Amino acid sequence: MKKIILTFLFPLIIVACSQEATDQSTQLSNSPTSVVMTDLTAEAIPINGFVINNAKILDGMGGIIERGSIVVQGDRIVSVNTGDSNVPGALTIDAEGRTLMPGFIDAHRHIITGDDPADWLANEAEPDMQAFLEAGFTTVLSAGDAPQQILELRRMTAENEIVGPRIIAAAFTGLAAGNALAGIEGDPARFDNARPPLRATEAMPALPEEVVRGQIQALFDSGFDAAKNVINISPGGPEEEALKMIVEETQRLGIRTITHAVTVIDTLAAMRAGVDQLVHTPHIGMLTLEEAQQIADSNIPMTSTLGIFVPFYDENNDPIFRDALPFPWDTISSAGQGPVNARLLWEAGVVYGYGTDTTYAPSLTFKHELKSLFLVFSEQDILKIMGQNAAINIAMEDQIGTIEAGKLADIVLVNGDPETDIFDLLNVDVVIKSGQFVVDKR
Repeated sequence: MKKIILTFLFPLIIVACSQEATDQSTQLSNSPTSVVMTDLTAEAIPINGFVINNAKILDGMGGIIERGSIVVQGDRIVSVNTGDSNVPGALTIDAEGRTLMPGFIDAHRHIITGDDPADWLANEAEPDMQAFLEAGFTTVLSAGDAPQQILELRRMTAENEIVGPRIIAAAFTGLAAGNALAGIEGDPARFDNARPPLRATEAMPALPEEVVRGQIQALFDSGFDAAKNVINISPGGPEEEALKMIVEETQRLGIRTITHAVTVIDTLAAMRAGVDQLVHTPHIGMLTLEEAQQIADSNIPMTSTLGIFVPFYDENNDPIFRDALPFPWDTISSAGQGPVNARLLWEAGVVYGYGTDTTYAPSLTFKHELKSLFLVFSEQDILKIMGQNAAINIAMEDQIGTIEAGKLADIVLVNGDPETDIFDLLNVDVVIKSGQFVVDKR
């Protein structure tokens, strides 16, 4: 069977935005504005910044301006207005009715592909990073990639040696001495030890406390932003206590704990340990309303990744898994259970954010995850999942994820209206990252 050919595709400069300066530089205007039709990625941005007029604005929080404008100076949004804006000396752009939104965030993704991470960094990183931008993604959380290369990629994109999304880097940590992800060929989710018959039936050996805590210090010293772990509770095993130690260490060091939990029992254990981010949505077992409310009450955000167990299709229309091998039909129940539990969690009040957990091309993965989300969420829901909620999942809600004065100018212009057709999100025309135009497909 032919397989899909896959192409894969911090420092923040914080500028204080004075309201007085904004008031002096921004004036609402009903007069026609000049239209810039040159390639915006090659356009010099004046010191007075730029204005985007004639846009439908979806602010990522549920707010809508049917015809509005935005003013950007430096790397920040300085005002969001109803009607057009006029800033003397600024570059003025006519959105021509396009929808203006926050730059997209993938809160759980694998970036580096192939068998040789060093070769990927040298030869594939640049086009792969451009592919993320072309799809509208300005921030991506790497949920476990080759350590040396992902840290170098984060540096290169932050310093503009490679034009690409902002990278947040997480490294794997262990909770027990056994019961690691099983399987010989293909994706480990095919052989998930969270599922019977591979799920542990006796306690796994504990790691020494100094090992559990020491691995967090080591990844912190290496420069990682977060510690990622996979929790599969064994009967009477050490996993929950080890995770509590990890949470203590990440809190001490000021980094984050991200926990892969795919069953109800594992999700509840991670919740009790107090992790910072739950990923994958429990898709093995049915949440009760009481359990969903417990998770919501913990105030721990959760990242979607609903599309993992929904078939992709190759060029012969054969169903394939995330690894491009034939789809494992013994996992198909998760394609329904995940969305059902996702909606229960949403109704309970969980902050549910967008993430994919794939290595497929960003545009393909984006469409696939939207398809899965749209089973149980409305356009309005998904826009919030893509915006504010995704930012909360990666603890960057004070910087990105919404269109507000003072936020980083991570912006996309979409040809269409995702409020009425969510798949219009796939029609990205312009992408702005930190106030710089990085894509212009108009």
